[in-house]
Amino acid sequence: MTTSQPDPARPDETPAGTTDPAAPAGAPSTEQTVGPQGEAVRAVFRTALRDVLVLLGALTVLGVAVGALVAGLPGVWGALLGVGVALLFSATTVWAMLRTVDATPTTTAAVVMGSWLAKMVVLIVILVVLRGMDFYDRWVFAGVLLVGVIGSAVLDYRAVTRGRVPYVEPGAR
Repeated sequence: MTTSQPDPARPDETPAGTTDPAAPAGAPSTEQTVGPQGEAVRAVFRTALRDVLVLLGALTVLGVAVGALVAGLPGVWGALLGVGVALLFSATTVWAMLRTVDATPTTTAAVVMGSWLAKMVVLIVILVVLRGMDFYDRWVFAGVLLVGVIGSAVLDYRAVTRGRVPYVEPGAR
């Protein structure tokens, strides 16, 4: 009676089903696959992104109108700047999550953290540049920015709580 032993793995070959060359033979894949759960998560992020863009579009129209009534042309500029900064903050996080749905958790965390760090740098630069300028109304800028950021956070929360993401994937029968 003879038993067959598998051939030893060669260092230059990647085991089947893995993407990491350093992974031992038979180790599970480090990349997630696109399945019903990935599509459901992607749908949640698309909904959140769409809702945020609709909110910021409506806020642009409303903010420009209110800014023009309250402070004239500086109010218009304040509203436009507020919407722009709100767009930078709100849409980039959702976009980063949408782009990394099928990536590993480490990759997703790195992309989200990197985008957050980049947003902070851009925000500091924007605020430093705008600090000494008087072509925009600061109160309109702050109000529109506050409504945009809080509104987008509420819409993100709503998209996630209403999203239908399966916890398990039923096996094939």
